[in-house]
Amino acid sequence: MSFPRYPSYKDSGVEWLGEVPEHWNVTRLRFLCQIETGDADTVDAVEDGEYPFFVRSSTVERIGRFTHDCEAVLTAGDGVGVGKVFHHFEGKFCAHQRVYIFRDFRDIKGRFFYNYIKELFLRVVLEGTAKSTVDSLRRPMIADFQITVPPLSEQQQIAAFLDGETAKIDALIAEQQQLIELLKEKRQAVISHVVTKGLNPDAPMKDSGIAWLGEVPEHWEISRLGYESWVRARLGWKGLKAEEYVDDGFVFLATPNIKGLSIDFENVNFINEHRYDESPEIKLRVGDVLLAKDGSTLGTVNVVRSLPRPTTVNSSIAVITPNLSLSGIFLFYLFQGFYMENTIQRIKGGMGVPHLFQADLNKFYIPLPPFKEQQSIATFLDNETTKLDTLTAEAKRGIELLQERRTALISAAVTGKIDVRGLVSTAIPEEAAA
Repeated sequence: MSFPRYPSYKDSGVEWLGEVPEHWNVTRLRFLCQIETGDADTVDAVEDGEYPFFVRSSTVERIGRFTHDCEAVLTAGDGVGVGKVFHHFEGKFCAHQRVYIFRDFRDIKGRFFYNYIKELFLRVVLEGTAKSTVDSLRRPMIADFQITVPPLSEQQQIAAFLDGETAKIDALIAEQQQLIELLKEKRQAVISHVVTKGLNPDAPMKDSGIAWLGEVPEHWEISRLGYESWVRARLGWKGLKAEEYVDDGFVFLATPNIKGLSIDFENVNFINEHRYDESPEIKLRVGDVLLAKDGSTLGTVNVVRSLPRPTTVNSSIAVITPNLSLSGIFLFYLFQGFYMENTIQRIKGGMGVPHLFQADLNKFYIPLPPFKEQQSIATFLDNETTKLDTLTAEAKRGIELLQERRTALISAAVTGKIDVRGLVSTAIPEEAAA
């Protein structure tokens, strides 16, 4: 949908803002509201507290006291939420000591102010500082921020319009997010079923002897990973210093490189031949399964389907080379199913830092169909997961486009690039969108 423009414009005098409607004003933030910070600390949060407690993240905590009872816009003063986390609230609340509070609005509606600063502040500050991130906000940086100021009645119309339109876009985004979750669940269910029950629904079944695995096809075997593969990882390795990486050479994979649908050979580090040859047992070959064995990424898995150049891995990744009775792609899908999650939970037990040792991996029980059947299962799952992954990618791209439209619409409305005054009747009332 295209939107009309205002009848006439003037130069705002602000380079990044450009022209604004002729009857609008432009002023600095400090003239429009009171700027202050909270006085509480993170440890003051109370799980069942009576009042909202605004901290430096998008999550609103609870607290047992309040320091303000007013309409306010709040934003993180430092940390990862700088320029990204904004709240609009009216009532009793408390705020963290590094959260900025904007209140006592003058000549500007709180909702209009919220939409304006939420969409424009970070982009403008980044341009002004030539930084990809902003670590903290200083009061002068905030106080001097330029804001367009339409007449109050017009601000209310713009805010009402945006509440309605963004509610529609948010509903569409939520639908796409729900679709992604459903596709993820379906993907997991298809993999888990096929790698444990096979492709023939009429195949006679038998008890696997493993409680969490249940029944498997009667002609399948149950074996241990150590009997069917060579499992290894770097041992006694001193690691690499940053200056030891080279611009071009041998690929050195880390856990982030194996987290996706396929191994990322583009965003990698390179090492020289000497460091590559230090651990010949970790030199990769096609068909190897790579498994993250440490920390929060424990259980992340991928399979080497091709090698664009000689490649090795760091000490956080276990390398599993199947023998002739085991397909690497079948093993990859077996790990992707609920199998790995169940196994990790049993192995990990009460360990403080999650870690899988080589001895643990060797003990893993695995269902073992005949090799040709493993290949058929792998081919079937390649086809099915590709279809599901394509649908997921389309849904994610749809969300990106909707988010871009949402941002562009808000930015255009609050800076006067479009005239929405005649469209307010189609928007959801402000109180219904809150």
